[in-house]
Amino acid sequence: MKILAVDDSDVQLRILRMVLKSAGHEVVEAINGQVAWELLQKEHIRLVITDWMMPTLTGPELIRRIRAANWASYTYIILLTSQDTKDQVVAGLNAGADDYVTKPFDPAELVARLGIAQRILDLEARLAAMARQDLLTGLFNRRALYETLQAAVSQATREASPLSLILVDLDHFKLVNDQYGHPMGDQVLQRVAEILRTNKRAYDSVGRWGGEEFLMVLPNTNLDQAVVVAERLRALLASIQLPVNDQTKITLSASLGITSTQNNLPPFLIDSLLKQADEALYQAKGKGRNCVCVFTSPSI
Repeated sequence: MKILAVDDSDVQLRILRMVLKSAGHEVVEAINGQVAWELLQKEHIRLVITDWMMPTLTGPELIRRIRAANWASYTYIILLTSQDTKDQVVAGLNAGADDYVTKPFDPAELVARLGIAQRILDLEARLAAMARQDLLTGLFNRRALYETLQAAVSQATREASPLSLILVDLDHFKLVNDQYGHPMGDQVLQRVAEILRTNKRAYDSVGRWGGEEFLMVLPNTNLDQAVVVAERLRALLASIQLPVNDQTKITLSASLGITSTQNNLPPFLIDSLLKQADEALYQAKGKGRNCVCVFTSPSI
């Protein structure tokens, strides 16, 4: 993994570089806390090993800045120190360090402590991924979709590129649950999720918006292109046949609503785009379901 090593001693940096690279890590170096802080503004490196006593910005001062930054993912920090009295170690940990190693350090001990850091950061990454995932379908959940849409809207605004949304709603899904039970309804949702996931581009996003609704975010996609995608998905969903028993199979249909930044003037508002997709979906339901409708704005 990538590690930021911070020390004002060239000798100590060379030793750290040798130990870390020998253990298979990528090393980024900073000659003091201020340089390290400036590097972290450009790239969030999740594991930092920092000396305590440095000019310009000490190790504890750097740690406090990192903790105050409140970045989305955690930064694990190991403090290298010759300050080995109990009070001084406690002060370093209270500043926000996760661990400490006393100088001169034993390379094997440092590598072992890096292993602890790696396990903690891996666990944090897994928990973060789970927090963004719909547990039934494995797709993005509503929160993750909204965050993804925020990023996509920002990109579309910067690049003046089209962005389209497709809101998918399964027709009469309540009847599936009522007639065949919720376990079968869950199987239906999982099958739909599989179709949506396997029929999108690598840079498209799809997730469960809620209940039997799914949302697709299509960057660099205009309305005409989104209609082609939506019609293909509608046909695929209509082809689903899930066996209940030897005599009965569940068939599905879906209504799809589409909108695009083409319907709007910048700055693009996320809630407006979602409302437009929902209105287009409502129109599709009103036309008898199993169809695709595009939101059209009278002012554009």
